[in-house]
Amino acid sequence: MSAELAFNRSVDVDYGVAEEVAPGVRRIVANNPGPYTFLGTNTYIVGTGQVAVIDPGPADPAHLAAIAEATRGERVTHILITHSHRDHCDGALPLQELLGGEIVAYGPTGTARGAGTPGLGDGFVDVAFTPDIPVGDGDTLKVRGFALDVLHMPGHAPDHLCFALVGKRTMFTGDHVMGWNTTVIAPPEGDMGDFLASLERLMQRHDKLFLPGHGGRIETPQRVVRAYMTHRKWREQNILACIDEGVSTIPRIVAKLYGALDANLKEAAALSVLAHLEHLIARNMVSAEGATGKLSAFYVRASGDAASS
Repeated sequence: MSAELAFNRSVDVDYGVAEEVAPGVRRIVANNPGPYTFLGTNTYIVGTGQVAVIDPGPADPAHLAAIAEATRGERVTHILITHSHRDHCDGALPLQELLGGEIVAYGPTGTARGAGTPGLGDGFVDVAFTPDIPVGDGDTLKVRGFALDVLHMPGHAPDHLCFALVGKRTMFTGDHVMGWNTTVIAPPEGDMGDFLASLERLMQRHDKLFLPGHGGRIETPQRVVRAYMTHRKWREQNILACIDEGVSTIPRIVAKLYGALDANLKEAAALSVLAHLEHLIARNMVSAEGATGKLSAFYVRASGDAASS
């Protein structure tokens, strides 16, 4: 089993410019590059005449002005949010004030949000975000000229939605599947079991194109989803191997598995390991001992679980 994933990081970006990335779909990239956003957040404009905007991005006046310019002479009927991370949703209300349209998203989940690492804490999540129109799995949003099926795909975030362009085999995947990197799963915001189950759902579909929240077009969706799943299974086996070798705390596991990782991302890596361990605990394969905090606990094989499992 290999950890290698073929990421596409060779993406040219012209900030503020609307580029057609699929028939009837334009993309504008926000100028908010970073370790979790790659070159910036992708905002998609779907349709012509009457349009929907997917993920307006940060509350950046220049980016909002670019959306307004790209939709000049058109009517924005809906502003869709894949999930309430600020790099996707902070521009929603300012854009609505500028152009109108109803804000559509999953809505409050009633679950713990944020994660205990810089860049992924409460400041990264708008815990008060509430849409005008809450939608859930199986709903369909109809706009003149096109329709979008709603899929609830938790894992990266509990409120994460993907939107499928009906009849086009095209999916807007937000941060659930990205072509430039693996998706961050950081508890309590992220849940590895939910993430893997959501990937399984994507494997049952027959999409031809993924348009992610960061990075370029994904033209081999099934291959990428399969690679994501293989990578996560590989990582889980490596974590179990660490535990079997007596490398039983998250800092030591991170040092062993992510030795060459940028220091700024090691806390996120620790939360990713925690997400895997929580998934293993839920399946009675691992147990935590010796500490109240999950990041500082000692992890051992659960009683009755063989080291070869």
